[in-house]
Formats: sequence, C-alpha cells, structure tokens
Amino acid sequence: MNNSLIPMLGVVTAIRRDTPDVKTFRVEAIGGGKCFEHIPGQCAMLSIPGVSEAMFSITSSPTVKEYQEFSIKKCGVLTEWLHQMEVGQQVTIRGPYGNGFPVEGDLKGKDLLFIAGGIGLAPLHSVINYVRDNRENYGTVDVVYGSRSADDLVDLREIQEEWIGTPGLNVHLTIDRPQDSWDGHVGFVPSYVTELGFDPNKTVLVCGPPIMIKFVLKALMDLGFSRTNIYTTMELRMKCAIGKCGRCNIGDKYVCKDGPVFRFDELDELPNEY
Repeated sequence: MNNSLIPMLGVVTAIRRDTPDVKTFRVEAIGGGKCFEHIPGQCAMLSIPGVSEAMFSITSSPTVKEYQEFSIKKCGVLTEWLHQMEVGQQVTIRGPYGNGFPVEGDLKGKDLLFIAGGIGLAPLHSVINYVRDNRENYGTVDVVYGSRSADDLVDLREIQEEWIGTPGLNVHLTIDRPQDSWDGHVGFVPSYVTELGFDPNKTVLVCGPPIMIKFVLKALMDLGFSRTNIYTTMELRMKCAIGKCGRCNIGDKYVCKDGPVFRFDELDELPNEY
C-alpha cells in the first residue's frame, strides 16, 4: 500500500496568527522531524478524528527538515477546530499528494514572477522559500501580493523581515483600499500587474480567488505573456486525493492525480467546468 494513504500522528509544535482568520500551524512527527518529504506545491490531508479531514497546501519549503507548516483560513467545521487547537495537541496527517511545481524542471534557470491574492499566497509560499534557499538555480524573482487590507496580508512579518532584502528578489505589496496605517501601493492585484509592466519572458506562478486569476490572466496576456509560461494550482478541488471519489475530475483529468499544478495551456484543453 502507498504510504501516503496511511495517516501518521503529528504534533502541533507552534501556532502563529497571521491575520484575523488565518493561522499557521507547525507540525512535526511524533519524536521530531517531518512526517514525510514533499516538493513545493504538494498538499497533505489533515484530520481530527471524529470531526473531519481536508486537504491543505504545505506552506513550508522542503529545505526545512525539522517540520512542515500549514497556513489555514478559518472557513468551516474542521478549520474551526484547528483554530481552537493549542501547542502540544495532535492531528493525523497523510501525504504528500499532487504533482507540485516543476522547481527542478521547467522553472530552473528562469526569471520568475509570483502573483498571489489573500490566502492564495499559501500554495506559493513553499515555492518562494525553496527558490530563496536555492538562489543560484534561478534568475530574478518578483512577488506581487495583495489582499483586502494590510491586516489580511498573510506572512507579512516574514515578507518584510526576510523576503525583502533577499538578493534578486523584489516584493510588490498592495491592498484593495486605502488604510490609515498603510503607506504602500493601493489597488487590485490585476491592475498592479499591468502597472508594473513585467517582462513577458518571465515564468509566472499565480494563485488566488478565481476572479483575481481571471483578470490577472488577461493582464498577463495584454503584456505579451504566453499561456505555456503560466502555472496555477487547483488544490481546492481535491477531495480524496487518490483519484477514487471522482469529485475533482474535469473532462478526462483528475485534479488530484494530474494536478493540482497545471499550466494554463493545459487548462485550455479542458471543459469550462473549472
């Protein structure tokens, strides 16, 4: 049997509140270390027995060997329970699932552009830190990240204290509407992408609300980007993660087995269900 199907016990060793409704949970195996290895963009199934289970992106980089992290937005029964957890409590975890981003393939040696909205930073967080830890293997990196308000920017402290200042990495933050405590850019992510006018030779990784992705894609097309150089992740559609329940299929594709990471030209071949 595939080990990814067997739940492991994990212990929550740290909890960080990122926004009013997002917390980041650090999970270690019983006895220490990670429960399993993963590649950036892969997911794991977290569960509280007797409550529920759900799929979440692994937000820590594979270069971190001591633990795995999950940034989780409170939006349902399981996430409500998770948000009530305290350090030292246990969860079950199984994985990894999905294909991940091609960090050792098509992305290697390329100039990269990450575009995220709200909690959409979570699936890209692992990739960005992987690239930061392997800077010699990648070109220049730009991160465009926006949310409703400054209070809703996930991982803001890490972004300000660690990402900003990384050689070859440029961070562009924006919020939807003016805020007294905010002196940065104000405006929606798609219009900010247009305003920044990136080189269309960059390879793009985008994640966020569907409406944001729709208009970001249009902005990128107007700037001359190719759909073969734009990746996204559809992990929110994943259910059983092993291609058995059929709830994530789109045409002849299963998001859990063929994705959740897709290039946009691959999505163009699918029915408009997505």
